[in-house]
Amino acid sequence: MPLVDLLGRPLRSLRVSVTDRCNLRCQYCMPEAEYAWLPREDLLSFEEIRSLVGVFASCGVDKVRLTGGEPLLRRDLHELVRLLAVDRRITDLALTTNGVLLSAQAERLRAAGLMRVTVSLDTLRPDRFTALTRLTTHARVLEGIDAAARLFPSLKLDCVVMRGVNDDELVPLVEYARERHGEVRFIEYMDVAGATHWAVDTVVSRAEILQRLAEHYGALEPIDATTWAPADRFRLPDGTTVGVIASTTTPFCSTCDRARLTADGIWLTCLYATHGLDLRGPLRAGETAGQHAARVEEAWRARSDRGAELRAAERERGIYIPASALKGDVHLEMHTRGG
Repeated sequence: MPLVDLLGRPLRSLRVSVTDRCNLRCQYCMPEAEYAWLPREDLLSFEEIRSLVGVFASCGVDKVRLTGGEPLLRRDLHELVRLLAVDRRITDLALTTNGVLLSAQAERLRAAGLMRVTVSLDTLRPDRFTALTRLTTHARVLEGIDAAARLFPSLKLDCVVMRGVNDDELVPLVEYARERHGEVRFIEYMDVAGATHWAVDTVVSRAEILQRLAEHYGALEPIDATTWAPADRFRLPDGTTVGVIASTTTPFCSTCDRARLTADGIWLTCLYATHGLDLRGPLRAGETAGQHAARVEEAWRARSDRGAELRAAERERGIYIPASALKGDVHLEMHTRGG
């Protein structure tokens, strides 16, 4: 009997943040000048992460994605990949990265057992990249994407679409991904905690994204969903596929099977959650895997989160959590909870 929550959603996918640090300052995630960070001694070791992932696997999780912050800032990340890859219950082991450090690590990650890579790519223009991230590492990101395209059978490129910022690059990004046998996924600008400069008029909706693509390529064919993945996928007339993640205007809470584990062991059952369950403390206190599993099962069975749907229903939608409140709780930040 699969483990399901109050709305019948199974626990299948776990996003594991390995660090809250990041080497970019993207305006949709980390637009502020200064941030608080998790104490280093609180970060889970690779062995602790393996132990907790094993607990979640015993509860039905078969998909694990390593995230951050920027996960490739965690030293010797390929060793964690190796530890997780030997668990045959995990059938999908993936990584989301900004790509800056990917070219130097891609071969080791693949050899260790990493199956898939998603790289964030919001623009093909170096000047625009610098404006978005406050850094000049665009060429290194493109090098990382090329390395991943050579080594991994599945490559996705994530683009957060913002009106007046990069929404004129939809077609160029589709073509860029096609040339590398990858798939671009356009993401609506989300008003999650950390997006302290979000405004409703900066959101380019799923409907508008599809309309613009159709105007250039012709009619798009929806691809019937066979998984609980967050992206709606479409086929262009020439067979190229694209995805759209529309959490802001058309939330998919009813099919959300994802949970998140922060780098210091807080388990979150919704991206919009304002609190989570501490798993690090009991783990370091000697709690057994069976006791951990019982706590996870109890919490998931009681889950009724619909964070994105509730936000979409708000009549006057503004900043979710102001910067002043974020400074008091680093766990509310997107770069801490793993996006």
